[in-house]
Amino acid sequence: MTRSVHKDNTIRYLSNRYSLPLGTFHKYDTVGIKETEDKQLFIYITDTGELIAKHTIPEGKGQLVKDRSHSRDRTKGIHSFMDTVAKRFEEVDSAYNYLNIIRQNYPRYIRDQLQIISKQTKENNGAILSAALKECVKRNLYSATDFSDIVSYIKRQRQADDTITDNARAVSSINKISGWLMDTEAQKRTVNAYTEILEGESN
Repeated sequence: MTRSVHKDNTIRYLSNRYSLPLGTFHKYDTVGIKETEDKQLFIYITDTGELIAKHTIPEGKGQLVKDRSHSRDRTKGIHSFMDTVAKRFEEVDSAYNYLNIIRQNYPRYIRDQLQIISKQTKENNGAILSAALKECVKRNLYSATDFSDIVSYIKRQRQADDTITDNARAVSSINKISGWLMDTEAQKRTVNAYTEILEGESN
C-alpha cells in the first residue's frame, strides 16, 4: 500500500495521521506502508525499501501519532560535520566543494560518507590528503569509498618510490666504492726491494 505525503510531513492511515521526517514532503510524493500483526506501522521509500518511520497504531481515530525526532532539522549537524572534515585539508574550499557534491550524490548516507573520509583525514598527512583530493576531482570520483581507495593507492605508490630511491642510493654507494677501488693503484716495488726482503727472510 502507498500513501500520499502531505505538506506537514504526515500521511493518513485508518483515520489517523502519522509523522514523517522533516523534509520528506519535498523529496517524495508517496511512500509505502505496511501494518504488522502486532499493530506496528512501517513507512518506507517505495523505490528502495528504505525504512523512514515506524509507529505504533493507536486505538481510536483522529489522532496524530508523532515521533519527536521527525521535527528536528538534522542538516544542521551535517553542515558542522562537513566544516570540521574540510578544515583538515590544506585546500579547505576545494575539500568543502568535494564534500558538498558527495552530499548531493548521497543525501541519505552523507553522515556515513563523512565518517569514512574523516577517518582518512586522521590517519594520513596533509600531502597525501591533498594528492587524493586532486586525483578524485580530476577523475570525477565523488564517494567516500573512492576517496579511501585513492588514498591507499597513493600510499602504495609512495612506498614503492621510496623503495626504488633507497635501492638507487645503495647502488650509487657501491659504485662509488668500486670506482675508488678501480682508481687506487697498488704500491709498486723495484725488483731489488723484493730481493732484499727475500734475502732478509732467509737470514
